[in-house]
Order: sequence, then C-alpha cells, then structure tokens
Amino acid sequence: MKHLSIQSAKACMKHLAAGGLAATFTLSQAAWAAPLTRDNGAPVGDNQNSQTAGEHGPVLLQDIHLIQKLQRFDRERVPERVVHARGTGAHGVFEATEDVSGLTRAKVFAKGAQTPVFVRFSTVIHGSHSPETARDPRGFATKFYTSEGNWDLVGNNLPVFFIRDAIKFPDMVHSLKPAPDTNIQDANRVFDFFSNVPEATHMLTRVYSDYGIPKSYRLMDGNSVHAYKWVNTAGQYTYVKFHWKSLQGEQNLSEKEAEAIQAKDFNHATRDLIDAIKRQDFPKWDLYVQVLKPEQLGQFDFDPLDATKVWHGVPERKIGTMTLNRNPDNVFQDTEQSAFAPSNLVPGIEPSEDRLLQGRVFSYADTQLHRVGTNALQLPINQPRVPVRSNNQDGALNSGKRTGTVNYQPSRMSDLPDQAEFKSSKLPLAGATQQARIAKTLNFRQAGEFYRSLSANDQKNLIANLSGDLAKVVSPETRDIMLSYFYKADANYGKALAKALKVDAAAIEQRASQLAE
Repeated sequence: MKHLSIQSAKACMKHLAAGGLAATFTLSQAAWAAPLTRDNGAPVGDNQNSQTAGEHGPVLLQDIHLIQKLQRFDRERVPERVVHARGTGAHGVFEATEDVSGLTRAKVFAKGAQTPVFVRFSTVIHGSHSPETARDPRGFATKFYTSEGNWDLVGNNLPVFFIRDAIKFPDMVHSLKPAPDTNIQDANRVFDFFSNVPEATHMLTRVYSDYGIPKSYRLMDGNSVHAYKWVNTAGQYTYVKFHWKSLQGEQNLSEKEAEAIQAKDFNHATRDLIDAIKRQDFPKWDLYVQVLKPEQLGQFDFDPLDATKVWHGVPERKIGTMTLNRNPDNVFQDTEQSAFAPSNLVPGIEPSEDRLLQGRVFSYADTQLHRVGTNALQLPINQPRVPVRSNNQDGALNSGKRTGTVNYQPSRMSDLPDQAEFKSSKLPLAGATQQARIAKTLNFRQAGEFYRSLSANDQKNLIANLSGDLAKVVSPETRDIMLSYFYKADANYGKALAKALKVDAAAIEQRASQLAE
C-alpha cells in the first residue's frame, strides 16, 4: 500500500469514518507529528517515565500505559523468547559460606547450606541460532531451588543497563532488534534511539569495549544489575547488589578474534561449557554482595537504585560459591523450558524501588505465561522442590494434583492460613504520585570512569568498535549527539571518536558543554 501524506491520510480517515468503516494504512514521515496513543486510541501523556509513589517510591500498578507496553512487548514472539533466545544451561550447587543472618532471613544464605541450582547463560538481542560471538550483553540467570521455594537471580555479565525505567524497555529492544522492514540490524535505528537516551552512555561504553564479547560463558562475571532488599527476621531491610566472580577469570574477545571464531564455530560458548563439564573441569563462581542501609541512599550524588550505575566505593563481601557440575540430559526440557523471573522471590529477599526492576518483576513472569504456558512452574525444570499449596488452578497442560472442595481463602474449612511473619517489609512513603525522571541522573560520569579504567589497548579497541558502528549512521545530527555524550563522559574519549570519524572535535566539545549530568 502506498504511503499517504498527512492531508490525504486525514481525508481518508474522514471518508472511512463517514462510512462506518475501518482501515489499516501507513503514514509518511510527516504524519509522525500525530500524538502517540495506547492501543485503545487514547493519547499517551508521558512515554518516558513510569508513575511512581513519590520521587523515591515504587512504580504503580495503575500505570496502564506501562503495563500495556510490557504486556504487548512480551507477546511479540511465538514461541521463542523475545530477548535472551540464544542460550545454554547447566545444573549445579550453591554453597553459602558466610553468616549473613543479621541482614537476611533467607535460608539459602544460612552458612553451610547447599542449594541445587540451574543456570542459563545467553545472548540478548538476536534469535536462537545466532552466533555466540555477537557484541551483546550476556544473560546470567540462576534458579535456586531453595527450601523455601524457588529464587531466581536474573542478571547480566555487565553490571549496568541501558535504561533506568521499564517503560522504555520495549522501545529499546525494538531499536536493537533487526528492522521490521528489512529484518537487518541497523546502526541508524540503534543510535537514533540512544541519541535520545543519554543515560545509556555508560552501558554503551561497556558493550563496545571488549567486555561486550566474553570469550566464553565460563570466563565472565555475572551481576544482578539491580539492587534488591535483604530483610531480616525483625523486618528490617538493607539494599543489596549481587556479583558473581568467575574463578576461571574474566577473558574477552577483540572484534578480530570474534570474527575468526565465528568463521569456524557459532556455538563456541555453548560447546566450551558442555565440554568443560564433561571433562569434570567444573566452572565455579564466588558470590559477592554490596550492602547499603536505607539511610545511606541519599548520601550519593547519584541514585543508587538507578540501574545505569555501579556502587563505587561500597565494599564487596563474599557469601558463597556456585559450582556447575551437570549438563542437561535434554536441552529443550531444561534450557529452553526454563522460566526465570525476578518475581520468583523467597522470604528475606524483596525487590527494591529500582524502576527498571519494578517493571521486570511483572514482565518476566508474564512473558513466561505466554511463552511456556499458564502452568510453566509445573514443568520439572521450574518446579519448586517444596510443596506448592496455591489456589491458582486449571489452565492448559495443568499437571498438578489439586484436590478437595475449597479453592479459595479465607475459609473455615481450609488449612492454608496466612503467616504474618512473611509479610513484606514496610517502605516509608511521602509526596504525590508522579511521572518524572529521577532527580540525580548523572548520565555521563561513570562512563568516563570506566573508559579511564581501561588499558590503552582496550581503549583503542573500544574506539575502533564504537566508531565502526557510528560510521554507519547517516544522520550527522544523530552521530554528533552521540559523540557529545561520549565527550561529556571523557574529553579524550570524545576526541578519539571524533578523530576516528573525521568529525570536528571542537564542534563536539561545544555540544558537550551544553549537556548537564
């Protein structure tokens, strides 16, 4: 169908409306001035910020635009995962080694406790048969089969993320995915989006460094990215970030090394993990945590619950070790049917008010219901190792053994009482509901700190990798906005990119001077 001008589109709509008809058509670029709407046609008031309970409070379920975006995004692919489609997994055990009972009641962390685990490693953007040499964050998802139910720690190899608010997540992934009209990933689309998202500067710097292509899954760290809450038996909470440190060490690939491997084997990371476990060279990771008290959050010049930030200066504490020691007997039944969700929590672990995490708590569980099915948690790989006594029932492929007449609560005939000791912790709130960005954005500084932490050779590779993709951007305005972000992070970083792209560094410096952290 031909593209319509904005005038002809309006005329067409008027004509069709008069006849009581409906039509689908595409609009020219001029038509994009029309307002953004929800699926019911209602205009959107703010597509950049989720509704929150005050400046520091959690995201509200009443934000129907956020919920609809996530619901529709979760259902875009059938049945492959929308993101993290390419992956491999292994079984193992986690052993807690430190006493942290004063901080959390979670029994998985009781000193000496051994908990079975299943871990799924993955790339993020491309499909299930894409090369494992792609420049992409790596997923690091761990399912703990604890004595109190399943806990899923769903993270990445990199410690930060591109965005800080879940309302941007579908748009971000759309920009990174292959274009809908060509099915080819396009740097013009990627940087068109990120030129409007300065908070991504830190993550982009990490992704375009050699850390963007780990040598193998065994040779990379894992991070929760988000802060969670640890809650003790008194109901007191602290904020905590998790960090898996590879005991095999961290090793990455340069662009040329990745190309050489991809020419021979696009399954190299999966093969490496399977072969290591077969020869009983079991990979291990130590689990470390950083902990902050609630009153410490305000002491930083950035928001510690912002997923684009790391907690520099906050000490790490080792709390346990994980060993992967068994390959799946059936990859589909274990690795592909495994369903991870940040909402799978146990007593003593709660989500923080991180706006990106708040959206993931809903989105991940929701997409599993769509992708795997209503009763995904009844599959052996996802099934808790403790009895499940829930009034949720029926649905496709239900293999549960629910019996009896009472499928509701409260009931005088039921033996499923509430247990007050497991109530959620209490978060003090003040202010009004709002849709606004966080106050302390600090979009660029940590990107500069990471750049300066790299060796000269790693900086050289980063410049080559990033300038290589920026050179594909047709719009000089988009390119120069991106360059100004990197210049704001570090002047030498910006100058090196400008030189590689043959762009006037003085003009980029002028743009950067207009930016605020």
